[in-house]
Amino acid sequence: MIIPTEAIRLVIFDCDGVLVDSERIAARVQIALGAELGWPLTEEEVVERFIGRSMASIDGQVAARLGRASADRWWAEFVRRHEVEVDAGLEPVDGLPEALAAIALPTCVASSGSHEKMAHTLGRTGLFDRFAGRIFSATEVARGKPEPDLFLHAARRMGVPPSACAVVEDSAPGVQAARAAGMRAFGYAGGLTPAARLAGPGTVVFEDMRELPALLAAHGAAR
Repeated sequence: MIIPTEAIRLVIFDCDGVLVDSERIAARVQIALGAELGWPLTEEEVVERFIGRSMASIDGQVAARLGRASADRWWAEFVRRHEVEVDAGLEPVDGLPEALAAIALPTCVASSGSHEKMAHTLGRTGLFDRFAGRIFSATEVARGKPEPDLFLHAARRMGVPPSACAVVEDSAPGVQAARAAGMRAFGYAGGLTPAARLAGPGTVVFEDMRELPALLAAHGAAR
């Protein structure tokens, strides 16, 4: 890949696991559904197969394993249970409010989740208004992560070239998509995905969201 040399002019945030601490909820629900419907899954398997991927990707995997009827039931139950757990006490990712307060660059959100899901999770945590009008979903593009389509779509809509974008991600498909888009990647390893799965060319891996503003400043200047 070509390492961007242009100064950062836009920070693109993933949603789940980067802005809101929802990946742990999602993993718990997926594990429970797998046990009930006949696909036993560990947390590590959920991270590898599902975290960072679009609804269509997850649905396709479940259908291939369990059949169309079970996949439909899986997804309906996932949405219902996820909403219940989110309403029971979803919080922003630790350190995220402090990081946002210290970032002066323009920002947006680009997530594998649907707009409805993001409206719910960002709304529940008081973050929706912070990004309203600058929220992009994988449902708007042909291919989800790890393909670059979503991030390129977000950059185009924000009027910033890919080489001037930084992506903050917590999943392997997410950082792969950022690299494929020709953007700088910042891999947040404070969630479920191990740091080793985020590491790669053009990628800064970090574990405390409070570090992000300084990392953007240190790695964001033109070279």
